[in-house]
Amino acid sequence: MTDKTSDALEDAQPGAGKRRIPVLVLLPLVVFAALAGLFLFQLTLGTDPSQIPSALIGKPVPETELPPVDSLVDNGAPVPGFSRADLLGKVSVVNVFASWCAPCRQEHPLLEELALRDGFQMVGINYKDKAENARRFLGSLGNPYELVGADDNGRTAIDWGVYGVPETFIVDAEGTIRYKFIGPLARESYENTFLPELEKVLADPRGS
Repeated sequence: MTDKTSDALEDAQPGAGKRRIPVLVLLPLVVFAALAGLFLFQLTLGTDPSQIPSALIGKPVPETELPPVDSLVDNGAPVPGFSRADLLGKVSVVNVFASWCAPCRQEHPLLEELALRDGFQMVGINYKDKAENARRFLGSLGNPYELVGADDNGRTAIDWGVYGVPETFIVDAEGTIRYKFIGPLARESYENTFLPELEKVLADPRGS
């Protein structure tokens, strides 16, 4: 058989000259489709996708030692930073925020409202922010926090398993993370989800 005849037979075969698409090229599309299907499944079941399970729920808060936001004052008194020891002996609501975070601004009135309640302390983690911007943010919107730690490099947020800002934790009197809300609190999630979880912890502050 001549070379020309061989070439002609190859050209006549079905699919000749067509490149096969590597399986690895299709893999990201398959993964994306699976994740999209899971998200849709959660929505169908009525599950709030903002409440992603956290590996730290039921575990002690990480070792934390955050300095205060430079020159941050409230009613003329300096606002201190905080350490893990400051979260022991009382229930704490720990909110991760930043001045550059638009959703943080949206949820802030609810944090101000929350701060009027009794039985717990409000703690802020100022995430990757400039001190002057954080001061301006809290000065214009109000400061709901008793303690505010400056997490300039984001290391503490990583230790706490933060996905992004804002996030809000409920820590019991033993220093155990009992609940975590991912994303900005809205009126519905604040009243129907967050407050009931906080009431549970306040009713059993030591997780007995």
